[in-house]
Amino acid sequence: MNVRRSAAALAAIGVLAAAAPATAAPSPKVTVPAGLFGKGDPTYDGVWRQSLALLAQHTAGEKPADQAVKWLTGQQCADGGFASFRADTGTACGGKGAQADTNSTAAAVQALAALGGHDDVTGKAVTWLKAQQNKDGGWGYSPGGPSDTNSTSVVVGALAAAGEKPAELRGKGRTPDQALASLAVPCAQKGGGALAFQPDKKGKLEANADATAAGVLGALGKGFVVAPGKARDKAPACASDGKATPARLADNASAHLIGAVSKSGHLMSAMPGAENQPDFGNTADTVVALAADGWTKQARAPYAWLEKNAAKWAQQSGPAAYAQLILSAHAVGADPHDFGGTDLVRALDKLGPAPAKQAAAPEKKATEKSGNSVWWIIGVGLVAGIGVGFLFSGRKKNRP
Repeated sequence: MNVRRSAAALAAIGVLAAAAPATAAPSPKVTVPAGLFGKGDPTYDGVWRQSLALLAQHTAGEKPADQAVKWLTGQQCADGGFASFRADTGTACGGKGAQADTNSTAAAVQALAALGGHDDVTGKAVTWLKAQQNKDGGWGYSPGGPSDTNSTSVVVGALAAAGEKPAELRGKGRTPDQALASLAVPCAQKGGGALAFQPDKKGKLEANADATAAGVLGALGKGFVVAPGKARDKAPACASDGKATPARLADNASAHLIGAVSKSGHLMSAMPGAENQPDFGNTADTVVALAADGWTKQARAPYAWLEKNAAKWAQQSGPAAYAQLILSAHAVGADPHDFGGTDLVRALDKLGPAPAKQAAAPEKKATEKSGNSVWWIIGVGLVAGIGVGFLFSGRKKNRP
């Protein structure tokens, strides 16, 4: 799977697909609207990819275009939720219309909260998300659906971004932390420390790297954007002694992820029906998860692998893929303008409305870091057209 919410989305709509990069052409039945990032069919990921794109631009120091932000806010349903995509915003959500889901809503909240100035939209969305909490403390992809690690974690990140205290939410009984703990594989079992997406029909928990990376962020109460912090010294190991705190759950999950990428530097696709191939998206998520938990040193190995191998995947897969790589660069303190020779920010910018023009100084430095000195040879007057910014000024279906 290529992004954190893919397992939840596919489970909700009953579809199994290969994890290969999405390269499908736009559906003839769906017109890709102006303001939306990417040219592929947005039916299943329009709001998701837009949210990640705006969040990545903001994190890289850019001001997203008003047109792009307006498209996202215009997707909100009357009750506060967001559907994957509303082709006709004049048609009400629900019934035969678009169906709001927790993942799209949570992604939109994270993006709009980071941008600021959208309290009315995020406020309604947060109210909607709280109302969807299950009795076990977690969230499912669809309202009323069984809780899963991915959905619970992305909602926790959204609530935290909006200034809420998700760890204290007991809307219908238990807390999100308790929901995540119930999905953690015991250390003594195969895959110990990892999280399952959901229990299988017999209640068995099977390790899932996608869910595990998401679960680390959920346990820590963090969202998609993780600022680089002070590295912890000793590598984690799965431990079951003592109190099962959220911090312990995160460390156990991190230990599993470190082991999973230790030999090759990347995760392998584990989705049913997928080819036996590297999983670029979940490897990027692993980088963010490890950095969020303080294992910055351990996160650098999979990040280095991504730098060498992921540029083509992002080019094929589209806005959400570029956003994931930008956020992974931010998490380890790397420069997304120089990702193995690729400027991820400029590549993302080309897939949607151009961001607001940046100040002259950031443009100059970003250009130099990107290795584009040829502009200075041609003439200083051309530099102003590049329009890129710095990385550090801001805070679980990749479609082209």
